[in-house]
Amino acid sequence: MPVSPDKFDFNDFLGQLQQINKMGNVKDLMGMIPGVGKQIKDADIDENAFKGIEAIILSMTPHERENPTVLNGTRNQRLAKGSGQSIQEVNKLIKQFKDTSKMMQMMNNKKGMMGMMKQMKQLQKGKM
Repeated sequence: MPVSPDKFDFNDFLGQLQQINKMGNVKDLMGMIPGVGKQIKDADIDENAFKGIEAIILSMTPHERENPTVLNGTRNQRLAKGSGQSIQEVNKLIKQFKDTSKMMQMMNNKKGMMGMMKQMKQLQKGKM
């Protein structure tokens, strides 16, 4: 299901996590990426990492999932208690969500994509 960056919400975020989980073991998936396999060979990747994130999102009301901007300190504390996670984990998830939303908006915006392409080219030049 395509996700509109203009309407990206926690329902979409949860859907993406569930799709990743359906694909199998995260460590095995990462190992399929060229050049990454050797780097994560000995890495300790918690297979239950997504369960805490999913618990936080499922602790949100439908309104909160659809309108992430309503989240505040009081709501975040309720989410932490309801999901069995720490307030730091809730804040971390919200930050990750905001970062993902920004990236999706940049990818949707042609100017943003061009800027990202220029940055990638500059990085490549700097490494060579």
